[in-house]
Amino acid sequence: MPFTPRGTLMIQGTTSDAGKSTLVAGLCRLARRAGVRVAPFKPQNMALNSAVTVDGGEIGRAQALQAVAAGVPARIDFNPVLLKPTSDRGAQVIVHGHARANLDARAYHDYKRVAFDAVLASYARLRNEFDAVIVEGAGSPAEINLREGDIANMGFAERVDCPVVLVADIDRGGVFAHFVGTLSCLSERERARIRGFVVNRFRGDVGLLKPGLDWLEAQTGKPVLGVLPYLHGLALDAEDMLPSQPHTRAANGSAPALKVIVPALPRISNHTDFDALRAHRQVDFEYVRAGVAPPPADLIVLPGSKSVQRDLTWLRENGWDRAIGRHLRYGGKVLGICGGMQMLGREIDDPDGVEGAAGRVNGLGLLELFTVLTPRKQLENVVGRLAIGDTEAPVRGYEIHMGRTHGAALARPFVALDSGRPDGAVSEDGQIAATYLHGVFDTPEACAALLAWAGVRGAESLDYPALREASLDRLADSFAQSLDLAALQAAFGQ
Repeated sequence: MPFTPRGTLMIQGTTSDAGKSTLVAGLCRLARRAGVRVAPFKPQNMALNSAVTVDGGEIGRAQALQAVAAGVPARIDFNPVLLKPTSDRGAQVIVHGHARANLDARAYHDYKRVAFDAVLASYARLRNEFDAVIVEGAGSPAEINLREGDIANMGFAERVDCPVVLVADIDRGGVFAHFVGTLSCLSERERARIRGFVVNRFRGDVGLLKPGLDWLEAQTGKPVLGVLPYLHGLALDAEDMLPSQPHTRAANGSAPALKVIVPALPRISNHTDFDALRAHRQVDFEYVRAGVAPPPADLIVLPGSKSVQRDLTWLRENGWDRAIGRHLRYGGKVLGICGGMQMLGREIDDPDGVEGAAGRVNGLGLLELFTVLTPRKQLENVVGRLAIGDTEAPVRGYEIHMGRTHGAALARPFVALDSGRPDGAVSEDGQIAATYLHGVFDTPEACAALLAWAGVRGAESLDYPALREASLDRLADSFAQSLDLAALQAAFGQ
């Protein structure tokens, strides 16, 4: 049946990574297919993967993906509050797309009143403009210590009086305990708000699961609205966590693959930059975690970071400075993206304590670049042409950074932007490149050109945006078969 919802429905999860973001994305695509004007919405997100919106702000990457699913440009109202962790106890608070403050957990608790006003203003605008709004919760509504002043889960649902569907990941085990345990942590009024359950990532014969589903419905008095299968090979932007499989193998038969390694920095940001490489059949890709010696590679990429100075210390503690020097001596290539570009330079100065304690540190010294971190963040979607090697391949990307970089290395830019502004740097010997642009591998021509620069003969073009679109369609097709769409549609509240 066509999925033509009207009103609002909130998707909450029994845990983080239960499948909330994916369920919202798939439902948005189904509604879009039926001609519904649908908007995704996440009141509060905590993530280091973000995207630049059409209205010049910053939102969580998952909401940008959901906007693609819904067929609408990403905008700040889709994620009015974004928390970007800077340490185990603190985060940069982004409200309506722009950084407002760096707060620890206690200070943010006091700030929630201001944040909630922004959430409600965004939600009101979306409800006035769209036929349906599909809301994503954060983490779990059963976090007792976070209930007071909650704006991300039941606190939001209660305030706007919207119904809720609860999703859990059966692949983790304990799915029935997750559902029943979550309900037991809620108030009677909140339990009444839940319209049913969705079981996510099921492998095997659904018929064998039926006794458990029957028990769950009898125990709770609430229906199971669907059992979603475990779908392998989806190319969908991750909200925050690194992939569970850090190593992806090339799939090009006997042809030699390009080995690419990326340090799994503790505060790595926008690691979606590497999704296209992980999907490329000519690339053997690996995230290298703490305590693991960097293996031999053709290309080392230093990724973005939300705390460049701390992650630079981590690199040195894990021997990456020595490994990169040895890699370059043997003719390997190095690319730094955003924070990784800053690390490749001579010096990083944080006079205002933008990312932690104020101070100045030495970079890796591989490019003649000097960076000063400033409170004002650069947020821009850009287009241009690569200026590396013999190519002028078109490239699209986006900038999200708080640093301003100068130095002689900028005289050899990595990208010539259509705005007339150059970006990044390339070393004189062509071995080292650096850029502030995220998403450089997503443009097919740029991806092929960068692989050729790194050493791939006959580098193939991979259209990652098209792969993402195909994955969203595959997701929607699966949902149409696995969900009770009539019941879900009826669950929406006006």
